Amino acid sequence: MTEQVGAPAMDPGLLRDWIHGTVTSLDGVRAEINDLNVFPIPDSDTGSNMLHTMMAAADAVDQLDPDADTAQVARAMADGAVSKARGNSGIILSQVLVGLADAAEVNQMDGRVYFNRLWVAGLRLGSLAATRAVSEPREGTVLTLLRRAGENAAQHTDATPADLARAIADGCADDLDLTQGQLDVLAQAGVVDAGGRGLLVLFDELVRVLTGVSARRRRYQGALAGGGNRVGHEIGEPCDSDDEMDFEVMYLLEGARAEQISTLRANLDDLGDAVVIVGDSADAVAGEKFSVHVHTCEPGLVVEAGLALGTVSDIRISCFLLDAHRGQEEKAGHPPRRKRAVVAVVTGDEAAELFEQEGAVVVRADSGGAGELDADALAKAIIEVDSAHVILMGNGALPAQDLVAVAAAARSRERSVVILPGGSMVQSLSAMAVHDPSQLPDDDAYAMAEAAAATRFGAVVTATERTLTFAGTCEPGDQLGLIGDGVLVIDPEILGAAAGLIDLLLSTGGEMVSVLAGRNLEPRILEQLEEHVNTNHPGVEFVSFSGGQVGELLQVGVE
Repeated sequence: MTEQVGAPAMDPGLLRDWIHGTVTSLDGVRAEINDLNVFPIPDSDTGSNMLHTMMAAADAVDQLDPDADTAQVARAMADGAVSKARGNSGIILSQVLVGLADAAEVNQMDGRVYFNRLWVAGLRLGSLAATRAVSEPREGTVLTLLRRAGENAAQHTDATPADLARAIADGCADDLDLTQGQLDVLAQAGVVDAGGRGLLVLFDELVRVLTGVSARRRRYQGALAGGGNRVGHEIGEPCDSDDEMDFEVMYLLEGARAEQISTLRANLDDLGDAVVIVGDSADAVAGEKFSVHVHTCEPGLVVEAGLALGTVSDIRISCFLLDAHRGQEEKAGHPPRRKRAVVAVVTGDEAAELFEQEGAVVVRADSGGAGELDADALAKAIIEVDSAHVILMGNGALPAQDLVAVAAAARSRERSVVILPGGSMVQSLSAMAVHDPSQLPDDDAYAMAEAAAATRFGAVVTATERTLTFAGTCEPGDQLGLIGDGVLVIDPEILGAAAGLIDLLLSTGGEMVSVLAGRNLEPRILEQLEEHVNTNHPGVEFVSFSGGQVGELLQVGVE
């Protein structure tokens, strides 16, 4: 491939953003990927293993000097992933990063690595390394998608980086849909390949860091969520065939010569299946370190095979039967106490009372609760509600991506979690007004979502610094009327800002104005606002409530 003059180089900062973004994205779809996991063992851990592996890569990058170049960042990612790779899928994923690292070093020119050259060569090398690592490569797995990604990249060598990334990601999505027809076990379960779904996350994240736009992918239904039948033997059934292994064994091997690895692979093939052996970056002094993975009924003999060739460390042995039994014990607990619950994230004492009176379970996002709210705390609160169906109203307290992670962490076979769109408590109050527990869960959630979406909302806050806004320049102490994140009204008085905000919200129509008053709003302001609405917008109903929230002087909703 001939690089065109002016072709963009791969910025090491972008590579860092990509690896950290991939960790976040994998975390968001971890449960979905786990549900798809039926091959080679239906142990529901592919998403978790891929996430663990990429976290190790990101941690290794974080240890680098901030001035590290692209080749150094790529090599750190690869070495971190190989050394901490978990599961068959994690080891294969580490080889993608090894391929990128090798491509970065081979194609480096004057300290620069051209973006297209890195990804075209890196995906090809990663595909070859991953395929060589697996004793019995199968079509319809992540290996197929990785090979196709390399071929697809090679067909777009002259594209811009963004177009190249989009071509790789969209091609991977198309190829992922085909995996169900390429591997019998996937067809039987009615799912696509779990590892391939994880690979698509990597490519989609590359598009996002380049363009700022996230691809919208459908949710891939997994076998554990009703997409098909579980495959594999049942609890207590003996391990009596070559493709039914009870243990997963992983370890690191040092001191073995490269030519001995073929012998080790043959020995492990006799002891089990799903054999994967990969090496990290060769060290001139310490030599190459190999990561070994196998499914077996003889874990002791697998470890002894490694000890015969060198030093074995970081031994991890998982029992599929025990893991499945524990999972069944967890899932066989008591049925949820509630059939339906609405969880509302709220600020302000009076607002909390309002939502509780409407039947919502309140989680405080301010000091009135147990402390600052984060995604983990919210997921825990949802689980503690112990309801079969949960409607979550975040009310702008957490970013949208955090809410997605919360829902993924809180979902289970017994619990569905639906995120209600909306960024304010006034929208959620509109949704609560139509909440009907007697309706089917989906119908109820849809009606609530429609009510929230139909409520236009804004807020009034006090400016703390001089800032240029859409409405002009504000000074400290000015009152600002916001719609979304944009300042559209500036006034020295609260009444002027609130009245101007209401007028804007009613400019496209409306039948009712709802105001949620903050802790520091004087009651007379509400009386004056009601008079303003009655005078200037005849026929529009005005209602107000005390919210007690701090920061926003008031929230306004228009329906």
